[in-house]
Amino acid sequence: MWKNWRQLVQGAQKTKKTEEQKGTEILSPSAHVPAHVAIIMDGNGRWAKERSLPRIMGHRQGMQTVKRIVRKADAMGIKILTLYAFSTENWKRPKDEVDYLMSLPQEYLATELDELIQRNVQIRMVGKEERIPSSTLEAIVTAREKTKENTGLILNFALNYGGRNEIIDAVQQIATLIQDKQLTIDEITEENFSHFLYTANLPDPDLLIRTSGELRISNFMLWQLAYTELWFTDCYWPDFTEDDLEEAVRAYQGRSRRFGAITGGRS
Repeated sequence: MWKNWRQLVQGAQKTKKTEEQKGTEILSPSAHVPAHVAIIMDGNGRWAKERSLPRIMGHRQGMQTVKRIVRKADAMGIKILTLYAFSTENWKRPKDEVDYLMSLPQEYLATELDELIQRNVQIRMVGKEERIPSSTLEAIVTAREKTKENTGLILNFALNYGGRNEIIDAVQQIATLIQDKQLTIDEITEENFSHFLYTANLPDPDLLIRTSGELRISNFMLWQLAYTELWFTDCYWPDFTEDDLEEAVRAYQGRSRRFGAITGGRS
């Protein structure tokens, strides 16, 4: 039963590539491109293991995928790209792997920042700065400062990020304001609550992509994903291509986002 259900899920995600589709421009006026795409970049370690390589080699190859996908997302007209780079749970991994993962943002920005500036990309980060090595944090802060006036793609790294922690932090801020009589209970609304999240001033993701075949969201943007369209692929992140991103967007374009309402005669 599980196998059949999984096949149905994956089959629904795949777009049949006919000759007409191959010639269709994804940015045509009638094709709505998601403004905010979030990606859980999963499968680096398994990619390396299948090739008898150290896990860190999978993460290194995954960084090359980041470079390609950022360029493609920018070219497609995606406004915000949020990449789940390191979760609060990832600290449980072996120290050498954690150290390497924490060095990747610094390495990426050292080689890509100039091009990102030329592309008018703005760098942001969501997550807790505590525990992030000073050299890594300095690289992110510098990139954020150098790109803060850019008006193109927002490249948003979720680093030392956990969805439950984010919600708890928001509740603590609200409780403090109520205690200090700067906020009343009646003023706590969905809209106001969102202002206390790490993603304040950003719209919720329209599309979430997860690679590696796992069908879960792994403590990622628990509040923000309430009405996000989900797209899963068996492809490991190092093997994820520009064509895969297009396929995910085409699947998104073929869906009807009703947000609990009824449209087009469907219930």
